[in-house]
Amino acid sequence: MACRPRLLRQLTSPIPTVLRSSHRLFSTAAAADPANTTQIYISRSRDPLLNLSVEHHLLRTASAHATVLMLYANAPCVVFGRNQNPWIEADLTRLARQGGVQLVRRRSGGGTVFHDEGNVNFSVACPSAAFDRDRHAEMVVRALRRLGRPSARVNARHDIVVDAGPDTFKVSGSAYKLTRLRSLHHGTCLLRSPNLASISALLRAPAAPFVKARGVDSVRSPVRNLDLDADAFQEAVVREFEDMYGGPPRLRAVVEHDAAMAVDEVRRGYEEMRAREWVYGQTPRFAFATHPTELDPRPRPELPFKERVHFEAKQGVIERFEIEDGNCVQRELSLVGATVYNFGDWSAQLADAGVASQQAQYIGGWLNGVLGTEFTKP
Repeated sequence: MACRPRLLRQLTSPIPTVLRSSHRLFSTAAAADPANTTQIYISRSRDPLLNLSVEHHLLRTASAHATVLMLYANAPCVVFGRNQNPWIEADLTRLARQGGVQLVRRRSGGGTVFHDEGNVNFSVACPSAAFDRDRHAEMVVRALRRLGRPSARVNARHDIVVDAGPDTFKVSGSAYKLTRLRSLHHGTCLLRSPNLASISALLRAPAAPFVKARGVDSVRSPVRNLDLDADAFQEAVVREFEDMYGGPPRLRAVVEHDAAMAVDEVRRGYEEMRAREWVYGQTPRFAFATHPTELDPRPRPELPFKERVHFEAKQGVIERFEIEDGNCVQRELSLVGATVYNFGDWSAQLADAGVASQQAQYIGGWLNGVLGTEFTKP
Protein backbone atom coordinates (compact mmCIF):
# COMPACT_ATOMS: atom_id res chain seq x y z
CA MET A 1 0.00 0.00 0.00
CA ALA A 2 2.97 2.33 0.45
CA CYS A 3 3.22 3.00 -3.28
CA ARG A 4 -0.45 3.81 -3.85
CA PRO A 5 -0.31 7.58 -3.10
CA ARG A 6 2.58 7.96 -5.55
CA LEU A 7 0.59 6.12 -8.24
CA LEU A 8 -2.38 8.40 -7.73
CA ARG A 9 -0.20 11.48 -8.10
CA GLN A 10 1.07 10.14 -11.42
CA LEU A 11 -2.49 9.59 -12.65
CA THR A 12 -3.93 12.96 -11.64
CA SER A 13 -3.33 16.61 -12.44
CA PRO A 14 -4.27 19.96 -10.92
CA ILE A 15 -7.74 21.33 -11.52
CA PRO A 16 -7.66 23.34 -14.77
CA THR A 17 -8.18 27.10 -14.46
CA VAL A 18 -11.45 26.92 -16.37
CA LEU A 19 -13.06 24.80 -13.62
CA ARG A 20 -11.48 26.15 -10.45
CA SER A 21 -14.53 28.25 -9.69
CA SER A 22 -16.86 25.23 -9.69
CA HIS A 23 -15.09 22.16 -8.34
CA ARG A 24 -18.09 19.82 -8.42
CA LEU A 25 -17.44 16.09 -8.70
CA PHE A 26 -18.84 13.97 -11.52
CA SER A 27 -21.98 12.07 -10.52
CA THR A 28 -24.49 9.94 -12.39
CA ALA A 29 -27.47 11.71 -10.83
CA ALA A 30 -26.34 15.13 -12.05
CA ALA A 31 -25.52 13.78 -15.54
CA ALA A 32 -28.97 12.20 -15.86
CA ASP A 33 -30.87 15.26 -14.61
CA PRO A 34 -32.99 16.56 -17.54
CA ALA A 35 -32.39 20.12 -16.36
CA ASN A 36 -28.67 19.77 -17.20
CA THR A 37 -29.00 20.22 -20.94
CA THR A 38 -25.34 21.26 -21.34
CA GLN A 39 -22.58 19.66 -19.29
CA ILE A 40 -18.79 20.03 -19.10
CA TYR A 41 -16.43 17.53 -17.45
CA ILE A 42 -12.68 17.86 -17.07
CA SER A 43 -10.86 14.78 -15.84
CA ARG A 44 -7.97 14.91 -13.42
CA SER A 45 -7.21 11.23 -14.01
CA ARG A 46 -4.50 10.17 -16.44
CA ASP A 47 -5.76 6.57 -16.58
CA PRO A 48 -7.01 5.88 -20.14
CA LEU A 49 -9.30 3.06 -19.01
CA LEU A 50 -10.95 5.32 -16.45
CA ASN A 51 -11.39 8.23 -18.86
CA LEU A 52 -12.82 6.08 -21.64
CA SER A 53 -15.15 4.34 -19.18
CA VAL A 54 -16.47 7.66 -17.84
CA GLU A 55 -16.90 8.89 -21.40
CA HIS A 56 -18.94 5.78 -22.27
CA HIS A 57 -20.97 6.11 -19.07
CA LEU A 58 -21.84 9.72 -19.90
CA LEU A 59 -22.93 8.68 -23.40
CA ARG A 60 -25.29 6.11 -21.89
CA THR A 61 -26.64 7.99 -18.88
CA ALA A 62 -26.72 11.72 -19.65
CA SER A 63 -30.15 13.15 -20.25
CA ALA A 64 -31.50 12.32 -23.73
CA HIS A 65 -31.44 15.97 -24.80
CA ALA A 66 -28.12 16.88 -23.17
CA THR A 67 -24.93 17.87 -24.97
CA VAL A 68 -21.86 16.83 -23.00
CA LEU A 69 -18.24 17.95 -23.38
CA MET A 70 -15.44 15.98 -21.69
CA LEU A 71 -11.74 16.90 -21.77
CA TYR A 72 -8.93 14.67 -20.53
CA ALA A 73 -5.30 13.66 -21.02
CA ASN A 74 -3.92 10.14 -20.66
CA ALA A 75 -0.67 8.57 -19.57
CA PRO A 76 1.24 7.11 -22.58
CA CYS A 77 -0.90 4.54 -24.41
CA VAL A 78 -1.73 3.21 -27.85
CA VAL A 79 -5.50 3.37 -28.34
CA PHE A 80 -7.03 1.41 -31.21
CA GLY A 81 -10.58 1.09 -32.51
CA ARG A 82 -13.18 -1.44 -31.50
CA ASN A 83 -12.96 -3.35 -34.79
CA GLN A 84 -9.20 -3.20 -35.31
CA ASN A 85 -6.47 -5.83 -35.05
CA PRO A 86 -3.76 -5.04 -32.45
CA TRP A 87 -1.18 -7.19 -34.25
CA ILE A 88 -1.28 -4.90 -37.29
CA GLU A 89 -1.84 -1.60 -35.47
CA ALA A 90 1.20 -1.49 -33.17
CA ASP A 91 4.71 -2.85 -32.84
CA LEU A 92 3.98 -4.94 -29.77
CA THR A 93 7.59 -6.04 -29.30
CA ARG A 94 8.68 -2.40 -29.26
CA LEU A 95 5.94 -1.64 -26.72
CA ALA A 96 7.24 -4.44 -24.49
CA ARG A 97 10.83 -3.26 -24.64
CA GLN A 98 10.07 0.43 -24.28
CA GLY A 99 7.83 -0.16 -21.26
CA GLY A 100 5.30 2.17 -19.70
CA VAL A 101 2.95 2.33 -22.70
CA GLN A 102 -0.46 0.72 -22.33
CA LEU A 103 -2.43 -0.93 -25.16
CA VAL A 104 -6.12 0.01 -25.08
CA ARG A 105 -9.05 -1.03 -27.27
CA ARG A 106 -11.75 1.65 -27.13
CA ARG A 107 -15.46 1.10 -27.68
CA SER A 108 -15.75 3.42 -30.68
CA GLY A 109 -14.59 2.89 -34.24
CA GLY A 110 -11.87 4.74 -36.12
CA GLY A 111 -8.12 4.27 -36.34
CA THR A 112 -5.23 3.90 -33.95
CA VAL A 113 -3.80 6.89 -32.05
CA PHE A 114 -1.09 7.52 -29.48
CA HIS A 115 -1.92 9.39 -26.28
CA ASP A 116 0.35 10.96 -23.71
CA GLU A 117 0.17 13.93 -21.38
CA GLY A 118 1.17 16.24 -24.25
CA ASN A 119 -2.21 15.55 -25.87
CA VAL A 120 -5.65 16.71 -24.78
CA ASN A 121 -8.58 14.49 -25.72
CA PHE A 122 -11.99 15.99 -26.36
CA SER A 123 -15.32 14.22 -26.63
CA VAL A 124 -18.83 15.47 -27.23
CA ALA A 125 -21.94 13.36 -26.67
CA CYS A 126 -25.17 14.73 -28.10
CA PRO A 127 -28.60 13.62 -29.35
CA SER A 128 -28.23 11.62 -32.56
CA ALA A 129 -30.70 13.93 -34.31
CA ALA A 130 -28.21 16.79 -33.85
CA PHE A 131 -25.08 14.80 -34.74
CA ASP A 132 -22.76 15.90 -37.53
CA ARG A 133 -19.26 14.47 -38.09
CA ASP A 134 -17.66 17.88 -38.49
CA ARG A 135 -19.70 20.05 -36.12
CA HIS A 136 -17.55 19.61 -33.03
CA ALA A 137 -14.29 19.28 -34.93
CA GLU A 138 -15.05 22.75 -36.28
CA MET A 139 -15.62 23.85 -32.69
CA VAL A 140 -12.08 22.72 -31.83
CA VAL A 141 -10.72 24.44 -34.95
CA ARG A 142 -12.25 27.73 -33.78
CA ALA A 143 -10.54 27.20 -30.40
CA LEU A 144 -7.21 26.66 -32.16
CA ARG A 145 -7.65 29.80 -34.22
CA ARG A 146 -8.47 31.68 -31.02
CA LEU A 147 -5.06 30.47 -29.76
CA GLY A 148 -3.17 31.73 -32.81
CA ARG A 149 -3.29 28.75 -35.18
CA PRO A 150 -5.10 30.33 -38.17
CA SER A 151 -4.32 27.52 -40.64
CA ALA A 152 -6.21 24.90 -38.60
CA ARG A 153 -9.06 23.31 -40.54
CA VAL A 154 -11.13 20.12 -40.86
CA ASN A 155 -10.24 18.02 -43.90
CA ALA A 156 -12.35 15.63 -45.96
CA ARG A 157 -11.52 12.74 -43.60
CA HIS A 158 -12.93 14.75 -40.65
CA ASP A 159 -9.43 15.14 -39.18
CA ILE A 160 -8.10 18.45 -37.88
CA VAL A 161 -5.02 19.52 -39.83
CA VAL A 162 -2.76 22.57 -40.06
CA ASP A 163 -1.10 23.86 -43.21
CA ALA A 164 2.57 24.82 -43.02
CA GLY A 165 3.74 26.10 -46.39
CA PRO A 166 3.34 23.32 -48.95
CA ASP A 167 2.89 20.66 -46.22
CA THR A 168 -0.17 19.63 -44.27
CA PHE A 169 0.06 17.97 -40.87
CA LYS A 170 -2.58 16.11 -38.90
CA VAL A 171 -3.00 17.37 -35.32
CA SER A 172 -6.18 15.51 -34.37
CA GLY A 173 -8.13 12.51 -35.63
CA SER A 174 -11.76 11.66 -35.00
CA ALA A 175 -13.63 8.55 -33.88
CA TYR A 176 -17.35 8.04 -33.41
CA LYS A 177 -19.90 5.87 -31.66
CA LEU A 178 -23.43 6.21 -32.99
CA THR A 179 -26.55 4.84 -31.29
CA ARG A 180 -30.23 5.35 -32.03
CA LEU A 181 -30.65 8.15 -29.49
CA ARG A 182 -27.15 9.36 -28.58
CA SER A 183 -23.93 9.87 -30.54
CA LEU A 184 -20.31 10.42 -29.51
CA HIS A 185 -17.47 12.17 -31.31
CA HIS A 186 -14.01 12.14 -29.78
CA GLY A 187 -10.53 13.08 -30.86
CA THR A 188 -7.06 13.75 -29.51
CA CYS A 189 -5.22 17.00 -30.15
CA LEU A 190 -1.41 17.01 -30.29
CA LEU A 191 -0.20 19.94 -28.22
CA ARG A 192 3.26 19.24 -26.80
CA SER A 193 3.80 15.50 -27.01
CA PRO A 194 7.36 14.59 -25.97
CA ASN A 195 6.96 11.29 -27.83
CA LEU A 196 6.21 12.68 -31.27
CA ALA A 197 9.41 11.31 -32.82
CA SER A 198 8.66 7.74 -31.67
CA ILE A 199 4.95 7.56 -32.50
CA SER A 200 5.52 6.39 -36.07
CA ALA A 201 7.74 3.50 -34.99
CA LEU A 202 5.31 2.40 -32.27
CA LEU A 203 2.45 2.28 -34.78
CA ARG A 204 4.43 0.47 -37.50
CA ALA A 205 3.54 -3.19 -36.91
CA PRO A 206 5.98 -5.83 -38.22
CA ALA A 207 3.06 -8.26 -38.66
CA ALA A 208 1.15 -5.95 -41.02
CA PRO A 209 2.68 -7.31 -44.29
CA PHE A 210 1.62 -10.85 -43.32
CA VAL A 211 -1.93 -10.27 -42.08
CA LYS A 212 -5.14 -10.01 -44.05
CA ALA A 213 -7.75 -8.72 -41.64
CA ARG A 214 -11.36 -7.72 -41.47
CA GLY A 215 -12.15 -4.49 -39.70
CA VAL A 216 -10.89 -0.93 -40.06
CA ASP A 217 -7.41 -0.04 -41.30
CA SER A 218 -5.68 3.02 -39.89
CA VAL A 219 -4.67 5.74 -42.33
CA ARG A 220 -1.14 7.00 -41.61
CA SER A 221 -0.61 10.75 -41.84
CA PRO A 222 2.29 13.07 -41.00
CA VAL A 223 1.68 14.67 -37.61
CA ARG A 224 3.06 17.60 -35.64
CA ASN A 225 2.64 19.33 -32.30
CA LEU A 226 0.71 22.59 -32.08
CA ASP A 227 2.99 23.88 -29.30
CA LEU A 228 0.09 25.00 -27.11
CA ASP A 229 -0.42 24.91 -23.36
CA ALA A 230 -2.95 22.25 -22.30
CA ASP A 231 -4.74 24.54 -19.85
CA ALA A 232 -5.10 27.24 -22.49
CA PHE A 233 -6.39 24.72 -25.03
CA GLN A 234 -9.00 23.35 -22.62
CA GLU A 235 -10.17 26.84 -21.75
CA ALA A 236 -10.48 27.81 -25.42
CA VAL A 237 -12.50 24.66 -26.23
CA VAL A 238 -14.79 25.30 -23.24
CA ARG A 239 -15.38 28.88 -24.42
CA GLU A 240 -16.26 27.72 -27.92
CA PHE A 241 -18.59 25.06 -26.51
CA GLU A 242 -20.32 27.72 -24.43
CA ASP A 243 -20.67 30.00 -27.47
CA MET A 244 -22.23 27.13 -29.45
CA TYR A 245 -24.74 26.20 -26.78
CA GLY A 246 -25.88 29.52 -25.40
CA GLY A 247 -23.56 30.42 -22.57
CA PRO A 248 -22.28 28.77 -19.39
CA PRO A 249 -23.30 25.12 -19.07
CA ARG A 250 -25.95 23.95 -16.64
CA LEU A 251 -23.38 21.58 -15.10
CA ARG A 252 -19.61 21.82 -14.68
CA ALA A 253 -17.77 18.99 -12.97
CA VAL A 254 -14.36 17.45 -12.38
CA VAL A 255 -13.72 13.72 -12.80
CA GLU A 256 -11.64 12.27 -9.94
CA HIS A 257 -10.31 8.72 -10.26
CA ASP A 258 -11.58 7.24 -6.99
CA ALA A 259 -14.97 8.95 -7.11
CA ALA A 260 -15.56 7.77 -10.68
CA MET A 261 -14.54 4.20 -9.84
CA ALA A 262 -17.16 4.20 -7.08
CA VAL A 263 -19.84 4.31 -9.81
CA ASP A 264 -20.83 0.71 -10.55
CA GLU A 265 -21.20 1.09 -14.32
CA VAL A 266 -17.90 2.95 -14.65
CA ARG A 267 -16.10 0.28 -12.62
CA ARG A 268 -17.66 -2.54 -14.69
CA GLY A 269 -16.67 -0.78 -17.90
CA TYR A 270 -13.15 -0.31 -16.58
CA GLU A 271 -12.79 -4.02 -15.73
CA GLU A 272 -14.16 -5.02 -19.13
CA MET A 273 -11.69 -2.80 -20.97
CA ARG A 274 -8.66 -4.04 -19.03
CA ALA A 275 -9.51 -7.72 -19.71
CA ARG A 276 -7.34 -9.56 -22.24
CA GLU A 277 -10.51 -10.96 -23.81
CA TRP A 278 -11.47 -7.38 -24.71
CA VAL A 279 -8.05 -6.10 -25.78
CA TYR A 280 -7.18 -9.12 -27.96
CA GLY A 281 -10.24 -11.39 -28.03
CA GLN A 282 -12.43 -8.72 -29.64
CA THR A 283 -10.30 -8.94 -32.81
CA PRO A 284 -12.26 -9.78 -35.99
CA ARG A 285 -11.22 -12.84 -38.03
CA PHE A 286 -7.82 -12.54 -39.70
CA ALA A 287 -5.43 -14.66 -41.75
CA PHE A 288 -1.65 -14.75 -41.31
CA ALA A 289 0.50 -15.98 -44.21
CA THR A 290 4.26 -15.73 -44.69
CA HIS A 291 3.90 -15.99 -48.49
CA PRO A 292 1.43 -14.59 -51.04
CA THR A 293 -1.88 -16.42 -51.27
CA GLU A 294 -4.79 -16.27 -53.68
CA LEU A 295 -6.75 -14.10 -51.24
CA ASP A 296 -3.74 -11.98 -50.26
CA PRO A 297 -1.29 -11.72 -53.18
CA ARG A 298 0.83 -8.93 -51.67
CA PRO A 299 4.60 -9.53 -51.81
CA ARG A 300 6.17 -10.38 -48.45
CA PRO A 301 9.48 -9.38 -46.85
CA GLU A 302 12.32 -11.91 -47.01
CA LEU A 303 12.18 -14.53 -44.24
CA PRO A 304 14.94 -16.25 -42.24
CA PHE A 305 13.49 -19.71 -43.04
CA LYS A 306 12.14 -21.53 -46.12
CA GLU A 307 8.90 -22.94 -44.71
CA ARG A 308 5.52 -21.37 -45.44
CA VAL A 309 3.32 -20.65 -42.43
CA HIS A 310 -0.40 -19.95 -42.65
CA PHE A 311 -3.03 -19.68 -39.94
CA GLU A 312 -6.46 -18.19 -39.47
CA ALA A 313 -7.90 -16.88 -36.22
CA LYS A 314 -11.14 -15.38 -34.99
CA GLN A 315 -11.27 -13.43 -31.73
CA GLY A 316 -7.69 -14.53 -31.18
CA VAL A 317 -8.55 -18.25 -31.35
CA ILE A 318 -6.82 -20.30 -34.06
CA GLU A 319 -9.24 -22.00 -36.47
CA ARG A 320 -6.63 -23.40 -38.88
CA PHE A 321 -2.83 -23.71 -38.82
CA GLU A 322 -0.62 -25.11 -41.61
CA ILE A 323 3.10 -25.33 -42.37
CA GLU A 324 4.43 -26.18 -45.82
CA ASP A 325 8.07 -27.27 -46.08
CA GLY A 326 10.54 -26.66 -48.90
CA ASN A 327 9.26 -29.74 -50.74
CA CYS A 328 5.71 -28.38 -50.83
CA VAL A 329 4.57 -30.94 -48.23
CA GLN A 330 1.78 -29.34 -46.26
CA ARG A 331 1.00 -30.27 -42.67
CA GLU A 332 -1.96 -29.13 -40.60
CA LEU A 333 -0.91 -28.73 -36.98
CA SER A 334 -2.99 -29.45 -33.89
CA LEU A 335 -3.12 -25.82 -32.78
CA VAL A 336 -6.82 -25.36 -33.56
CA GLY A 337 -8.55 -23.89 -30.51
CA ALA A 338 -5.36 -22.41 -29.08
CA THR A 339 -5.44 -18.69 -28.21
CA VAL A 340 -2.81 -16.60 -29.99
CA TYR A 341 -2.52 -13.97 -27.26
CA ASN A 342 -1.94 -16.57 -24.55
CA PHE A 343 1.15 -18.09 -26.18
CA GLY A 344 4.22 -17.59 -24.03
CA ASP A 345 6.57 -18.87 -26.75
CA TRP A 346 5.72 -19.89 -30.31
CA SER A 347 8.76 -22.19 -30.47
CA ALA A 348 7.39 -24.30 -27.62
CA GLN A 349 3.91 -24.36 -29.14
CA LEU A 350 5.21 -25.53 -32.52
CA ALA A 351 7.45 -28.18 -30.93
CA ASP A 352 4.50 -29.48 -28.88
CA ALA A 353 2.45 -29.64 -32.11
CA GLY A 354 5.05 -31.92 -33.72
CA VAL A 355 7.36 -29.53 -35.58
CA ALA A 356 11.02 -30.62 -35.52
CA SER A 357 13.03 -28.91 -32.79
CA GLN A 358 15.33 -26.78 -34.95
CA GLN A 359 12.51 -25.84 -37.33
CA ALA A 360 10.27 -24.91 -34.38
CA GLN A 361 13.04 -22.76 -32.93
CA TYR A 362 13.61 -20.77 -36.13
CA ILE A 363 9.97 -20.29 -37.04
CA GLY A 364 8.77 -19.78 -33.48
CA GLY A 365 11.46 -17.25 -32.65
CA TRP A 366 10.51 -15.23 -35.69
CA LEU A 367 6.79 -15.41 -34.85
CA ASN A 368 7.54 -14.26 -31.30
CA GLY A 369 9.08 -11.07 -32.64
CA VAL A 370 6.58 -10.37 -35.40
CA LEU A 371 3.49 -11.04 -33.25
CA GLY A 372 4.86 -9.40 -30.11
CA THR A 373 4.63 -12.38 -27.79
CA GLU A 374 6.87 -10.59 -25.31
CA PHE A 375 4.05 -8.05 -24.88
CA THR A 376 0.93 -10.24 -25.26
CA LYS A 377 1.94 -13.25 -23.13
CA PRO A 378 0.06 -13.57 -19.82
